[in-house]
Amino acid sequence: MRLRLLPRRLLRFAALAALLPLGAQAASCDTRTWPLWQDYAQRFVQADGRMLGSSMDPNQSSSEGQSYGMFFALVANDPQTFERLWQWTKANMAGSDLAHNLPGWLWGKTAKNTWELLDRNDASDADLWFAYALLEADRLWQKPAYRAEAQQLLGNVERTLIKDVPGLGRMLLPGPVGYEHPDQLWRFNASYLPIPLLRRFAAVRPEGHWNEVAQSTAKMIADKDMNPFGFVPDWIGYRGTGAHSGRFGSDPFSSDIGSYDAIRTYLWAGVMPAADPLRKTLLEHLDGMAKATAANGVPPEKVHVLTRTFDGNGFYGFSAAVVPLLRAQGLDAAADKQQAIVDQALRNYADPKNPAYQMPQYYHVMLSLFSLGWTEERYQFTADGTLEPSWEAACAGKP
Repeated sequence: MRLRLLPRRLLRFAALAALLPLGAQAASCDTRTWPLWQDYAQRFVQADGRMLGSSMDPNQSSSEGQSYGMFFALVANDPQTFERLWQWTKANMAGSDLAHNLPGWLWGKTAKNTWELLDRNDASDADLWFAYALLEADRLWQKPAYRAEAQQLLGNVERTLIKDVPGLGRMLLPGPVGYEHPDQLWRFNASYLPIPLLRRFAAVRPEGHWNEVAQSTAKMIADKDMNPFGFVPDWIGYRGTGAHSGRFGSDPFSSDIGSYDAIRTYLWAGVMPAADPLRKTLLEHLDGMAKATAANGVPPEKVHVLTRTFDGNGFYGFSAAVVPLLRAQGLDAAADKQQAIVDQALRNYADPKNPAYQMPQYYHVMLSLFSLGWTEERYQFTADGTLEPSWEAACAGKP
């Protein structure tokens, strides 16, 4: 697959390089050029490190957005932005106490006109991206303090959010409140569990049960009661049926719809390295979204996963999210079509004269950054979850 994609990538890079001054075309530790991320960071990362924009309100900030920003800053070899994002997050979302506090997920203005955490409940997907970015920042930039903080975060997650679920095994809760119920009900979110991150944590914390969480994630995605047609919902219920048994089904607090959360599950499967033993299972059981996109020309915005019925068309971030999946499935023509949709949308987004420039597009840009970063080979994951940024060979240790 990579051999088929390489010529297309080379052409894309050649076209971009032709627009740059000759001095900027040579790879070096000083050419931290990722135009899409640089533009977003300049527009929406404040001087203190708070990223404006969340899925809720463009003036709010989420732990998800802060953690994604740190990952993109790492891919772009931008330690200054990385540090600002992390220091703001640590001080304002975790109370500067990572040993005891997991970051609250939402920050913004209160009804009393003060700025503070609006919801202290944690979102474990952000915890994983924070910890991963910190681990890799230490490895690539030689910053041992980051590794120590990642270890604190992971230790806190392991103590509070990884549970031994009857009939399933070790699994990560989406947060500390609202996901484990006394009547043997658990609620999970597949999009919170990128397998490459779990592999990296297993390598540095083998006592933390992270490979077991990866196996449980694959078991959940492949479950036919929850996923009969190759789609996953946003939220998944699991009901214990005995001391050592249980079954997946619809989340009783939401529905069987897969949409804005679930779209990331397809993205994470697409960027998995070919050497990961779980990749084949995930691709086989997420083929419904690949086939639907290829047939309809665009991903559905909402999927009723138990009946395979669709509502609406996904926006360009959805198209971006499925490009790696389509590549992995060998559907290159469909991937090219989605890529063209994304490219046009991002041209509009980057043009101050276009109405799209003023529209809140946080989530769609984030999905596009993940997708384009991988497609353009700005980053890849190895089988053990190690990040391979394109600048590493020339620049590691020289931020």
